[in-house]
Amino acid sequence: DTIIPIRGYNRLMVKSMTTSLQVPHMVYADEININALTEVRDSLRPLATDMGIHKLTYLPFFIKASSLAIIKYPVLNSTIDAEEMTLTYHKNHNIGVAMDTERGLAVPVVKRCQDKSVLEIAEELGRLHSLAFAGNLSEADISDCTFTLSNIGAIGGTYMSPVVLPPQVAVGAMGKIQRLPRFVSDTSDEVESARIMPISWGGDHRAVDGATIARFSNVWKSYVENPSSMMFAMR
Repeated sequence: DTIIPIRGYNRLMVKSMTTSLQVPHMVYADEININALTEVRDSLRPLATDMGIHKLTYLPFFIKASSLAIIKYPVLNSTIDAEEMTLTYHKNHNIGVAMDTERGLAVPVVKRCQDKSVLEIAEELGRLHSLAFAGNLSEADISDCTFTLSNIGAIGGTYMSPVVLPPQVAVGAMGKIQRLPRFVSDTSDEVESARIMPISWGGDHRAVDGATIARFSNVWKSYVENPSSMMFAMR
């Protein structure tokens, strides 16, 4: 037998997951058609390259859609103090992104997403990704998170049961994107090829009820499935 000390990112994960056991979780899931988003992302790739972003993924769009949906449902961007029985609504949308690194799970934070464009978020993600994989994230890079997303689908899996990281009250997990047949509409027998991505949301039921998470998810879904609508919602 070998005893291995738990250090670094893994030690932080042990502490946060132990605390999360106190949270009464609820989970809500849906599927997203990203056909339109794929076209928009591909059209923006030359511009991203000019900005020094060599790989434009879907993640910056998911982050921006989360920030825009938070504007309508700000409780998802709050933190809870169970002892004081208070919720703190945060004006800044500091969205953490779970990253799988050789050193374990890291959750760097994209700060003030409400003030950033999709390409600015992509640029910041690139910086954080490089630091995370080099093990050089600073305390500022991983602090003040108010909402978390996990792109676990990049590894595999469809629907998840994501775990809220207290004192946050919500977390989202994107599943694996698959090419699947889907009816064009509820009234048509015509079938089209669709790129489908599962999304799973976890919430702290002390702060967020199921109806609120469902409505939040519907707004997020509308932005992701109709990415041009994000331009009209940006301030």
